[in-house]
Amino acid sequence: MSLAKITEVKGQGVYVAGDEIDTDRIIPARFMKCVTFDGLGEYLFYDVRKTEEGADKEHPLNEERFKNASILLSGANFGCGSSREHAPQAIYRYGFRGIIAESYAEIFFGNCVNLGIPCFIAAKEDIAAIAAAVEADPSIEIALDVTNEQITYGGKEITAVVRDTARFALTEGKWDTIGELKEAADEIAKVAEALVYVTK
Repeated sequence: MSLAKITEVKGQGVYVAGDEIDTDRIIPARFMKCVTFDGLGEYLFYDVRKTEEGADKEHPLNEERFKNASILLSGANFGCGSSREHAPQAIYRYGFRGIIAESYAEIFFGNCVNLGIPCFIAAKEDIAAIAAAVEADPSIEIALDVTNEQITYGGKEITAVVRDTARFALTEGKWDTIGELKEAADEIAKVAEALVYVTK
């Protein structure tokens, strides 16, 4: 089964303000004792969203008007800190399919791409403008054009950046490296059989 070519992502947005939002804030370490990533979305931003008793705090993700958001907006160096894969997994399993931020931590960025999540890099003022539009009308559609590195919303268009390697992987359906290996299992076996130094 070929991987999907991700050329565009559309959806409603939500702005989670702040720079240097690290992976421990995205998914606290105590929720990483899982065998699979299933259900991690429930714990996304848990400590800033919930009290110790589990009641809702004031947070954008707790607001009913943003419940359908699938595009996350944030600030600079998003996903910094430890390189836990659980952070992008929690974002994906919560329902987000695209991110717009000023910049990203390298390993976090790579883990997002491996899940098929386009990470757009946009200027601070452009993110603020999109966030203001979303605040005024949460139902507004945001379109992330991966191929052309464009973001459109409410009739407006801005140029953003999708790194070349990520753009190629996403638009050519080569974003899941493990999936690619599985698809090439027969070819890999043939190559292995032809190698004289492989123990039979």
